[in-house]
Amino acid sequence: MVIFIDNLRLYAHHGVLAQERLVGAEFLVSVRVDCAADERACVHDSLLGTISYADLCQAVRTEMSVPANLLEHVATRIARRIVDSYSSVREVWVRVVKCNPPMGADCEGAGVEISLKKGGNLA
Repeated sequence: MVIFIDNLRLYAHHGVLAQERLVGAEFLVSVRVDCAADERACVHDSLLGTISYADLCQAVRTEMSVPANLLEHVATRIARRIVDSYSSVREVWVRVVKCNPPMGADCEGAGVEISLKKGGNLA
């Protein structure tokens, strides 16, 4: 089973330039969580057998609120928090996009995607 959040829109203070961390920017964060299907959720309609979207959003918000130079670092923190928080998680994919980044180009965003397997390394 895969649980996901697409394009959670947040304002945060990440970037290599001091001005980026001071002023902040808009980011889009997407998360996909591969976890073991649980009969409590799939058959018995109980939240106890799954991972709450609200809890995933809070994990993302918490990590996004801590300023960092690199989006790679932020995405890794998000993935590790999710993997470490839920025993049913097998793998997590995280995508962090900085909207309208200050790089002298006309684009909607730039960012990173990472995946982390339970007990494994980043990919």
